Amino acid sequence: MVDFDQYLGFIAFLTILTIGFWLMIFLLLFVVPYWLTGNFIENFKERREAKKAKRLE
Repeated sequence: MVDFDQYLGFIAFLTILTIGFWLMIFLLLFVVPYWLTGNFIENFKERREAKKAKRLE
């Protein structure tokens, strides 16, 4: 027979596991690509400005 405390513990475990799963999906599919794209754009802008400054010298 399963006690009520064991039932609550199991529900808490499943809740934490599910939250962690969806957090990993969110990070891998949205946050990491957003961060990488922003990084590439910033590097491109810096290189373009450096070339423009070098050309004006």
